[in-house]
Amino acid sequence: MNIENDNKVLYIVQAALIAGVYTALTLLLEPYSFGHMIFQFRVSEALTVLPAIIPASIPGLFVGCLVSNLLGGFGPIDIFFGSLTTLLAAFASRKLRKYSILVPLPPVLFNAIIVGGYLKFLYYKDIPLLFSMGWVGLGQLLACYGLGYPLLLLIKKRFGETKIQDK
Repeated sequence: MNIENDNKVLYIVQAALIAGVYTALTLLLEPYSFGHMIFQFRVSEALTVLPAIIPASIPGLFVGCLVSNLLGGFGPIDIFFGSLTTLLAAFASRKLRKYSILVPLPPVLFNAIIVGGYLKFLYYKDIPLLFSMGWVGLGQLLACYGLGYPLLLLIKKRFGETKIQDK
């Protein structure tokens, strides 16, 4: 194999591993991942910081969220829009990779607005919109900043930014 093929294989393997870990964490902690009423806390969302250091995590997170929502989510809207939200947030986090403190912000904001919005209108009609967005945002804040940000700092400290981040 040549170096270009090796890089493609590595990219696919990394994406698949991240998808698998995301899915496993989500389903292992299913009662918290999909929430009680409007509050959900997905430990797997801590992995949304990975686009800052591993480009293959972008499709990996998307596939992991898609599979998780297929197996335990709130139906077709959640499968489509929840997974798309994760994909958009992953791209945005990748763009913010030079500013570690901002990397977890896109998943928090995008999920609060998009997921909080459709959960309110489709499933929790009696809950005010801002309340729905706030609860989803809180779960994301805890996962992304409470778990994900320390994970990002740990990885950067352990491996060094130049070794793990592509140009």
